[in-house]
Amino acid sequence: MVNERTDSKNTGTVTVTLLRSPTGFDRKQAIVVRSLGLRRIRHTVEIKDTPATRGMIHKVRHLVDVSG
Repeated sequence: MVNERTDSKNTGTVTVTLLRSPTGFDRKQAIVVRSLGLRRIRHTVEIKDTPATRGMIHKVRHLVDVSG
């Protein structure tokens, strides 16, 4: 049987858009927003759909919009 890792599966991608500024929220949330690749409000990135990225999105779900 083949060893199937999460990052090697064909899991697709999600599109994440920053809607609100992380200023005024916890500093860790601003770090998560930057690590997702979001630089400014209304900036959209397409990232791989993995459990790690889903956890990061969940942490800042009040700041971003997710589709896909």
